[in-house]
Amino acid sequence: MFVRALVLESSGTRIAFVSIDNLGWPAVLGDRARAMITGIPPENILIGATHTHSAPDAYGFPDEHGVHHADLAYLDFCVRQMADAVNEAVRKLEPATLKVAMGAANGRIAFNYYAEELYDPRCSVMQAVAMNGNVIATLVNYAVHPETIGSKRGVLSPDLCGPLYERIEDRVGGVALFMNGALGGMVTADNRQAKSEETSELWAECVRIGTLLADEAIRLIHDGQVVTDPELRCLSKQVTFPVETAVMQYILNQSPLSYPSPAPNQITTRINAVKVGPATILTIPGEALPNIGYYLKRKMKSDYPFLFGLTNDAFGYMLTKVDFDSFQRYAYITRTSLGEMTGEIYIDEALALVAALYHE
Repeated sequence: MFVRALVLESSGTRIAFVSIDNLGWPAVLGDRARAMITGIPPENILIGATHTHSAPDAYGFPDEHGVHHADLAYLDFCVRQMADAVNEAVRKLEPATLKVAMGAANGRIAFNYYAEELYDPRCSVMQAVAMNGNVIATLVNYAVHPETIGSKRGVLSPDLCGPLYERIEDRVGGVALFMNGALGGMVTADNRQAKSEETSELWAECVRIGTLLADEAIRLIHDGQVVTDPELRCLSKQVTFPVETAVMQYILNQSPLSYPSPAPNQITTRINAVKVGPATILTIPGEALPNIGYYLKRKMKSDYPFLFGLTNDAFGYMLTKVDFDSFQRYAYITRTSLGEMTGEIYIDEALALVAALYHE
């Protein structure tokens, strides 16, 4: 299980992209790490979870008796590792060029469990290359649940992200990072051809899927656009969401992490819009459904849109109001969302941030 970090700096602006192998990483934990990171404004540190389902509980999920089973000492350890990773990346800053690319990742990687083809096959890739030609880091942005093994086998694993890291680092060098996308409702790893429920066979599927996604990312970035002096801008905004569903109210009120709340049944989180040369990045504090992801990418004014899902926070599913509680198939993701207006509020605030990024 890893924390991985990429730090970019241009014309006095410094930004960190951080990826942690976990189901989600709440801001209350991310802010502890931010307080230990030097040389980067806290609002410029974007922390995303890969969403592996084979990780220790980072939310402090309470059971029906209000009892949680999170290992708080482990979470503190992860916080320190996160700060150490970013601080090390700052110390190792060096001149580099960037490459960016986006295209369809081919092959049997993901599908939508609710409606097979309702997912985004596009993969966005960013790669930092040192002046001597060596790859420093490769960031892969793709929407998929890394849940090939699942949460009930007693196995700790980065799931398909582990083989992805290994493949990229073996083939091109440097450090590989994975940032998830609009994976909600229910874009998952396509392991439908697994013949049994044996953990060993499911791990083989992790290797197949992670390696395939890595190879596709390498293919896409090979002919990516080279950017020698990218403009780097980072905007952020605090956004408040009502917490309307009983499940999410219970979790936020009973968790030992003490989620800050501006008022009863409200939660505030940070969203970011980032410009890296021709690429535009938006953060999503949860699992947005694919239709939200498609809409945002269409409106982001970029040939290279990146959506960092489960970043800065991970507040369940994000549906539009017309999808909320509309189909029986959406009953579960409705219960485990903040509420009916979450998607609407987020879309408006995110696109306003993009407009500000481009001085409109």
